[in-house]
Amino acid sequence: MTLPGFCLSAIAGILPLLWLATLPELATIIALLLAGLCFAALPFCVARYLATAIVCCCWGMLAGQESLHPFAEWTQNPLVVEAVITRTDGEKNHELELVKRGDRYIFPPVGVVLRGTRLPEPVCPGQKWLMTLRLQPVHGQLNEGGFDSQRYALAQHQPFRGRAVAAKRLNERCSLRGRWLTTVRSATHSLSLQGIILALGFGERTFMKDEVKDSLRQTGTAHLVAISGLHISLAAGAGWLLARLLQGLLPAHRIHFRLPLLASLFTAGIATWLAGANPPAQRAFLGLSLWVALRLSGRQWTAWEVWAGCIAGILLYDPLSVLSDSFWLSVLAVAALIFWYQWVPLPPSFARRGAWYRLPIGLLHLQVGITLLLLPLQVFIFHGISLNALPANLLAVPVVSFIIMPLIFSGLLVTAVPWLGEHLWWLVDFLLGQLFVFLKLLPGGWLELDKRFRALSFIGWASIGIFRLRLWRTSPCSVGVLIVALLVCSLRLPEKKDDRTWEITMLDIGHGLAMALIRHGKVLFYDTGGAWPGGDSARQVIIPWLRWHHLEPEAIVISHEHLDHRGGLNSLLKTWPSLPVRSPLRWVNHQSCFAGDKWQWQGLDFTVLWPPAEHRAPGNNGSCVVMVSDGNIKILLTGDVEAPAERAMLRSLMGGLQADIIQVPHHGSRTSSGAPLLRAVSGKAALASASRYNAWRLPSVKVIERYRKQGYVWYDTAHSGQITIRINSDKWQINGFREQILPRWYHQWFGVGKDNG
Repeated sequence: MTLPGFCLSAIAGILPLLWLATLPELATIIALLLAGLCFAALPFCVARYLATAIVCCCWGMLAGQESLHPFAEWTQNPLVVEAVITRTDGEKNHELELVKRGDRYIFPPVGVVLRGTRLPEPVCPGQKWLMTLRLQPVHGQLNEGGFDSQRYALAQHQPFRGRAVAAKRLNERCSLRGRWLTTVRSATHSLSLQGIILALGFGERTFMKDEVKDSLRQTGTAHLVAISGLHISLAAGAGWLLARLLQGLLPAHRIHFRLPLLASLFTAGIATWLAGANPPAQRAFLGLSLWVALRLSGRQWTAWEVWAGCIAGILLYDPLSVLSDSFWLSVLAVAALIFWYQWVPLPPSFARRGAWYRLPIGLLHLQVGITLLLLPLQVFIFHGISLNALPANLLAVPVVSFIIMPLIFSGLLVTAVPWLGEHLWWLVDFLLGQLFVFLKLLPGGWLELDKRFRALSFIGWASIGIFRLRLWRTSPCSVGVLIVALLVCSLRLPEKKDDRTWEITMLDIGHGLAMALIRHGKVLFYDTGGAWPGGDSARQVIIPWLRWHHLEPEAIVISHEHLDHRGGLNSLLKTWPSLPVRSPLRWVNHQSCFAGDKWQWQGLDFTVLWPPAEHRAPGNNGSCVVMVSDGNIKILLTGDVEAPAERAMLRSLMGGLQADIIQVPHHGSRTSSGAPLLRAVSGKAALASASRYNAWRLPSVKVIERYRKQGYVWYDTAHSGQITIRINSDKWQINGFREQILPRWYHQWFGVGKDNG
C-alpha cells in the first residue's frame, strides 16, 4: 500500500460522516471495525485500501458519537465544572472549554457558548472559573437554503449553549494572548477600524461593525479578515524569509534547507496561537506541518498527492472537520489553484523574469482562476456571488497580505512602545481606511443566486476542460450537449396553470409564525415571523429562503398585531414595496381581513372565518382566521386565537370549520385548541410553530395529547424544522426537514426528549 493511496482511502472513509442520517450504535461500529481488520489480512492490495477506508469510517463515526455523548447526561441538571475562558467580549458573551468535572478531567475539552451572561468579576481569555452551568444541546432553526447552525457548532466543537447559575473566578490572571489582546484593544480603542485590526491580528471578529462586515461581503473580501490558511501561510512565509536572511550571514557550510522550513513552522505556530487556535487556523497549521514533514523526509510528492495527504491528516486528527464549510473552502481553493496552474498556465512570454508587467499579470491570472473555479462553492454555501470581487481582490489581497499584515505583526511587537506603537497603529488604520474607500467606490455588489444556478456554477471548470482538451475542435457535439445540459439544469420551466399541485411551508423561525402558500412559483405569506433589536425573521430566514427557491411573494396576510407574527413585514415591504397586505388591524394600505371576506389567489379559495368586522379588541382573539381550499384539500390558518374566539366561531359558523390540516393556534398554548374546536375541524394533521427553548414552554404537553386523542398527527417546527406539505389533487404529504427533507445525524434533536410543555 502506498502512502498516497492510504490518504485517499482515509478521506473516502471519513466522507460518509457528511451524509449519514444516523450514527450506528457502538456495537455496529465495532462489528464494522472487525470486518475492516479482516479485510486487512487478505493478500490483495484492493482489500487493504478497503480495510483502511472501513477503519477510518469507524474512526469518524466514533468521533461523532463522542461529540454527542455528553448531551443526555449533562443537560438534565445543573453541572458544576471548571472552565477556561477561550474568547470573550468582556461583557455578556463568552466561549468556554470545560476541562474538569469534580475530580475527573474532561478530555478532549468540551466547548460551551454563553450568550447574555454577565459574570460577577472581570473576565478575559485564559482565566479559569468554577461554574455551575445549565447547559442546552445546540439546536438550530433548519430551513432549506438557510444557515446550518447545528452543523457549524459541531464542527467548531461547541455543542452546548448555556447560562451560568453561579460562577467563581479561580485565577484572575489572563493568558499571555489575552493580555496581549487587551493591550492592543487599549492602544487602538480610538481607531475607526479597530475591529478589522483585531480580526487580522487575533482572529477576533466580535468587534467588527456591521457596516464593515457588509462592505466585505459585498466585495467578496470577507475571507481576508478570517484567520485561516492565507494568514498562517503569510506568517510561515515571513519566518522562512527571516531565516533565509539570517543564513546570508552564515558561512556556506552552515546553510541548510531545514532551517527556513523549521522557522516557517515556528512563525506559523505563533500565528495560530495568536488566532486563539481556532479550528481553521489549527487545520492550516496541521496542513503546513505535514507539508514540512514531507519536505524534511525527502519525499518527492506531486502537488495533488500533497493536497490529499494534508486533507487525510486533518480528517484523521479531527474527523468533524468534514462538517466545516471553511474546511471545504480551503480544500477546494487549494485544489482550484493546482488545477488552474496546471491546466491554464501563463504563457512563457508573460513569465519572463524582470518584466515590469510580470507581477500584475500574475495577480490577475491568479484572481481570475480563483473567481471562476470557486463559483460552485459561492453558490452552494453563500447562495450568491460578488460582482466586484475580481477588482476588489486584485487590490485588497496584495495590500492586506504584503503591506497591512506585516505592519500588524510589527504593531503586535511594539504596541507597548510609546509613540512608535501609537503611530504604527494609526498608519494601519489609515491604510485600511483608504482600502475601504476604494471598495465602496466599486460598482456592483452582492448578487443573490437561487438553487437553479448550482449546475451553471461549474461552467468555469467545464470551460477549462473544453479548452485544454480541445473538445471544441475534436467533439463540438459533446460541447453543445454539455452547454445545453447546464442551461436546462439552470432554467426553471414554467408550471402549467391548471396544475393541481401546490405547497404549504411552515418555516422554522423559532417563536413566531411564518407560513408560505406556494403555487405556480408565487407565494402568499400568512404572517411574517418575529423581530428583535437589529434584525427580524424576514431578513434572517424568509427573504433568503424565497431567493434560494426562486420564488416571488405576491401577497401577505397578517393575523394580528403581535410582533412575533408581523415582525418581518417591514423588511418584506422594503424589498417588495408593492405587496398587498390583508389584516384585521385597520392600518393604512391594509386590505380587510374580517369574517365573510373572500378572495381567490392562484386558483385557491380564501375565506375569512374570524374576527367579525365589529370586533375591536386587540390581541390574540382578534386574529384573522382563514380557510384555504383548492376544492379538495382544506387548510385552517388560525394565528393566535384563544378559547373565547374559538367558542364564538363555533357558535357563529355551526359546522363550517371542517379542514384536513390545522395550523395550531397560539403555538400550542393551553389557552387555545379547545376540544370542541378540534372536533369541529375533524382534521388529520396539526402543525405548530414553536422554538425549542422558549420561555413559555410551548407547545403544552396537554395540548399535544389533546390533538392526538382526536386523531391528529402532530408536527412542530421545534422537532421537525421546516415543515412542507405537498398537495396534489386530493393527496398530500408532509415532510419535516429533520426527518425527510435532509435527515442527517447532525440535524437530530439532541439531548433530552422534551424541553417544552
